[in-house]
Parts: sequence; structure tokens; C-alpha cells
Amino acid sequence: MQSISPTLSPNRRERQSFERRERLFRAAMELFARKGFAETTVEDITNAADLGKGTFFNYFPSKEHILLAFGEMQLAKLKAAFEEMRSANVPVPVFMRSLGARMTQEPMRNPAIIRILLQAFLTDSAVREPMLNLQNRVIAIHTEMIRIGQSRGEIRNDLPSEVIAHVFRQTIFGTLLIWTLHADSTLLSRMEDSFEVLWSGLAPRITPSSDATVP
Repeated sequence: MQSISPTLSPNRRERQSFERRERLFRAAMELFARKGFAETTVEDITNAADLGKGTFFNYFPSKEHILLAFGEMQLAKLKAAFEEMRSANVPVPVFMRSLGARMTQEPMRNPAIIRILLQAFLTDSAVREPMLNLQNRVIAIHTEMIRIGQSRGEIRNDLPSEVIAHVFRQTIFGTLLIWTLHADSTLLSRMEDSFEVLWSGLAPRITPSSDATVP
């Protein structure tokens, strides 16, 4: 009698595929943080995920694409937070203050991971262009965030929203970079200090009234 192999339903196949990809992703990120990106091989990742080596390439063209997947995950987190801000009408300065803590949750709160991500922008690897494209999408969200703040009178409007968005992004990147040199528990306090200094330049400009008496 011919045996009939059981077939998986589409939903179950999709779930299993997602679970394998998630196992590979988490194993890779843990190894990158512990061993370093260059020292981690695809075989290391598949062994840690308890999957065959060939399975890796069903989900990622290379280990560098793990970094791109992580970037996409961070972008999705930012999009969700931004939509929450807009739907709940949260003041933009309040949202900006909270963004550092929200976007640097684990595994981002690991200096090794941040160093690896920053290096991805400086290499000539296959993921550099996609990573730069991803950052352009991040800047687009930050620009819209600033534009909303300007329209509400919460942020100075004498500078283009794109300029302020880039300064905000540079502040975040700079803070993360300096923190990786220390790798201590001060990340959130550094983010808070950076925002306080930045806010002194972002607050709405107060212009003297035209009928003010000049001494």
C-alpha cells in the first residue's frame, strides 16, 4: 500500500517558516553580541538555532542580511510608536523624549550590536545600500514627526522640518556611538541629557511683540 505523507496546512507551514526564521535571527543576534559579527559564521548560527546549515539561506542571503532584518524590525517599531503618537495626539516633545528608551530596548541596548549596525553603514557589503535606504525611511518618519510638532506650535518653525529631523537623528547616533565606548548603564541618562540640550534649540522661538516698549 502506498503511504500518504501528511501535508501541512498553509497556515501551519507559514507558522513553521516564521518560527525557523525567528530562531535563526535570535541566534544570530545573540552570537553577534557575544562573539562579534566577523567571528560568527553561518554554521555557528544554524548550530545555535538547531537547524541545518542549508536552512539559513532559505531565509537570509548572507549573515549581513540579519542586520538588515534587525533594521527593518527597528523601523517597524518606530512606525508603530509614531502611529500611536498621532492617534493619541501625544505632544511631539513628549514623544521625542520617550523615543530613545523605546528604540533602545533589547537587543539594541547592547554596545556590540550598536557597533555592528554602525559598521554596516561604512562597509561595501551588499547590505550597505539597503541599510541606507532604510535610514532614509527612518528620516522620513522623523521629518513628519517634526512637521506635526511645528504645525501644533510645539517645535520651532523657522527651520525646515527635514533639517531638524536630521539633527535629531544625528544626536541619537552620536549618543549611541559615544555610549558604546563606555558600555555602561548610562545609556538612558545619556539619551535624556542629549534631549534636554537638543530641546533648548528645538523649542518654539519667542518673538517680542511688535508693540513692546523699547527702553
